[in-house]
Amino acid sequence: MIIIDAHCDTITKIMEINSSLYKNNCHVDIQRLKKYKNYVQFFAAFVDKSLYSNTLKRALEIIDVFYKEVESCKDHIMLCCNYNDIKKAFMEYKIAAILSIEGGEALQGDISMLKIFYRLGVRSLCLTWNYRNEIADGVFESESRGGLTLFGKEVVKNMNSLGMLIDLSHISERGFWDVMELSKQPVITSHSNAKKICSHIRNLNDEQIMAIKNNGGVIGINLCPDFLSDNKDAYLKDIIKHIEYIVGLTGIDHIGLGADFDGIDSLPKDINGVEDIYKIADELLKLNYSNEDVEKFLGKNFLRIIKEIL
Repeated sequence: MIIIDAHCDTITKIMEINSSLYKNNCHVDIQRLKKYKNYVQFFAAFVDKSLYSNTLKRALEIIDVFYKEVESCKDHIMLCCNYNDIKKAFMEYKIAAILSIEGGEALQGDISMLKIFYRLGVRSLCLTWNYRNEIADGVFESESRGGLTLFGKEVVKNMNSLGMLIDLSHISERGFWDVMELSKQPVITSHSNAKKICSHIRNLNDEQIMAIKNNGGVIGINLCPDFLSDNKDAYLKDIIKHIEYIVGLTGIDHIGLGADFDGIDSLPKDINGVEDIYKIADELLKLNYSNEDVEKFLGKNFLRIIKEIL
């Protein structure tokens, strides 16, 4: 069974706390990932312009740490830039690592930076974080009703031509619809949930969920308690509620996992980290989802997108 987690912030986290990817006290490390046979982990370079004025430099620093960690653990993990790389990693019994950037402000308004990041192995870009950047407005800028800028449209077109995953988690609703109209390829929301189940502004409304289905894209379920439940705490049952709701709208082919490990302060009470991902699969099987359906949720849906675009 292939597992694909479309978003974690572990590289950023271990850089900040001076820890190791091989073994740490974070949500994800190689020792725990190796317990699963075929695992694809997206590693995000998270840039926050409120903390770092030079967002390009910050992204490059995180990517440098990513390469150092992959090199030091090369017997266990490899950078994958396409579907064939993932197959190679599995044949060598290695974790498949895909490099992403969370926050298009890393480009600093320069399209050549997108192409350089591509050459560095970046294959997915979350166009915004929560706030406005040169590409578009983030989801917390809802009062402006702003969408893609002219530069943002250039970024979308270039990502289509390069073969990069356009990630619409964190983007404003207007920006979401602008991308859906412009992109020639399926998009992802790597770590977003259903607003009907939890009213957090980061979650997707029914129209957005259906648009992703019609676009052929995939929604990654986020394990952040704030995005799972309007109550203070969240549990495994809340993860299942979001899965079942989205599947009820779109069918099983447009949903996956985007745990947001190490990018969130807390997890559902019965999830401690990547070692507990199997609990979601077990719960779905108990609810009489078929093995094929569970395999699609765990990885095959995102794998389809990777094979088509990268």
